Amino acid sequence: MILVTGATGLVGSHLVCSLTAQDHKVRAIYRDEASLEKFKMVAARYSKAQLDKVEWLEADLLDLISLEAACQGITTIYHAAAFISFDPRDQRKLRKINIEGTANLVNVALSKGVTKICHISSVATLGKALAGQAITEETEWNPQQPGSGYAISKYGAEMEIWRGGQEGLKVCMLLPSVILGEGHWNSASGNLIKKGANGMPFYTPGGSGFVDVQDVVQAAILIANSAACEGEKFLLSAYNKDYKSFFTNLAIAFGSSKPRYEVPQWCMRIAASTDWLASRILGTSQRLSQALVDSIYKQSNYSSDKIKEKLDFEFTPWEQTIERICDAFKAQNHF
Repeated sequence: MILVTGATGLVGSHLVCSLTAQDHKVRAIYRDEASLEKFKMVAARYSKAQLDKVEWLEADLLDLISLEAACQGITTIYHAAAFISFDPRDQRKLRKINIEGTANLVNVALSKGVTKICHISSVATLGKALAGQAITEETEWNPQQPGSGYAISKYGAEMEIWRGGQEGLKVCMLLPSVILGEGHWNSASGNLIKKGANGMPFYTPGGSGFVDVQDVVQAAILIANSAACEGEKFLLSAYNKDYKSFFTNLAIAFGSSKPRYEVPQWCMRIAASTDWLASRILGTSQRLSQALVDSIYKQSNYSSDKIKEKLDFEFTPWEQTIERICDAFKAQNHF
């Protein structure tokens, strides 16, 4: 039996549906009843999903008793659960859930005789490439470089997975760039889709890598079932896009206004400082940190040559990804 952690998240939801469509029995972890509603929005898009093959279990990565129940009789784990936040005040929570929670999962998996863990990590754990070069799996993360608490926690989670590999688990890992997919419109990438639907007149000159959630799921299943991928990690990024081009593509798909005005970095610095002050006075979450400002003003280019060459992997064409996701947004939000 297969276990999926983070089964109601963006990757987890699509993964559960894809696995059951391939006739696999899945035990899926969820945190509360409200999170199941997000899963249902994704499941509605999968006509071949066999949801009767899903065994739902309420569990928490920080609760060893529930984890032991979740790992009972499991052969393979897809670890897609993670806490995501760019608020500096959440650093302790990020480390608690992403690092300690992953350590708990590895320890319980070892004690229960689980064979393999496929870990969904992030390109946030990779370092900066030299000028003119693309970031690859070999671009080492520098713990001294400025970064977010999220990146640090995901890097720590990777270390726990590799430890599990040294102690007897078969492990493999995916490092996706920005994941685009339908059904989770309030997630980080879902908010980008909503902004594109409403029209995004402003843009920053940076850019990033993007990948279809269906490609992430396909790649995860592929490497988890390949003996040649054991102990390996694969960067997963289909296209490198600057943000102006990205929002222009969304505007065309939605018929909304295209980005026209470039925002100077000093304006975003002021906005981040204002957001920090407001969060302290009002007790709200900080949404725009100085580290995040740094990231949206740089162009990060990623290379997925390794998975293309080793597994002959092909990514979904960009136009198909944008069309499918925008059509889903229109249908589910009565746009």
